[in-house]
Amino acid sequence: MKERIEQLKKEKNAVILAHYYVDEDVQQVADYIGDSYYLSKVATKVSADRIVFAGVEFMGESAKLLNKEKRVFMPDATADCPMAHMASAEEIQLIKEKYEDVAVVCYINSTVELKALADVCVTSANAVKIVKNLPNKNIFFIPDRNLGTFVQDQVPEKNIILNQGHCPRHTIISKADVLAAKEAHPEAKVAVHPECTKDVTELADYVGSTSAIIDYVVNTDAQEFIIGTVDGVFYKIHEQAPDKKLYRVRAVQECTNMKKVTLEKIIDVLENETNEVFLDETIAKAAIKPLEKMLELAQ
Repeated sequence: MKERIEQLKKEKNAVILAHYYVDEDVQQVADYIGDSYYLSKVATKVSADRIVFAGVEFMGESAKLLNKEKRVFMPDATADCPMAHMASAEEIQLIKEKYEDVAVVCYINSTVELKALADVCVTSANAVKIVKNLPNKNIFFIPDRNLGTFVQDQVPEKNIILNQGHCPRHTIISKADVLAAKEAHPEAKVAVHPECTKDVTELADYVGSTSAIIDYVVNTDAQEFIIGTVDGVFYKIHEQAPDKKLYRVRAVQECTNMKKVTLEKIIDVLENETNEVFLDETIAKAAIKPLEKMLELAQ
């Protein structure tokens, strides 16, 4: 299957972008692997005619927004992110009416419809930097309350108004889970994603985006690590630091939607051009602005 994919990529002038959370065999056929911020930058620079995005729906939408002239495909059209839908136009309007000079800051893990209502997008890798650089005192952070809380703690000079969205894969990791993992592996450092709840991040030695967690583990002298994010990151860590011992906080740490992306489905979209991403032109025109502003402010 991997040989067939390589052949099809050449025939179709296609490039595969893969998120760290997809399975190892999918990462192995990707041309670029990364977190949502890295992949959003890569999407603007690839020369291929077709982009196959091994990830979830909002990632394919973002790639299409940034590459209007290219064709973007999703290996599985049903691979979605629940948190991407956890805000509404009504909530945004209410906040705008209540607060003067408010900036709507939208986590990239969101639908194109939500991005169209935002002033700027952010990722977990650049959220703190961008919020600090905004001139606005009031920030409505959507959709993830936990990343919003993390930003709030890092940028106390801003008034961060929190939304109630969350990532089920990260909020299921509890304080009790982390304490049990620490007891089982007392020598291990704890690295978690800011989509985890605050009582979990407070127990961690390091809190950061998926790419930042990988860098931390690879570059830190410790040999054992408890990882509080989707275990797809283990592949890249082991590739760069094969001797490091990695432990999960919970027995199962996988994203069920990312798991939908398989080699068979990648072959299908390359052969049959199924699951192409199409966007409403009016919404896309509005949604591209906060994405472009993100790339500008994150420099």
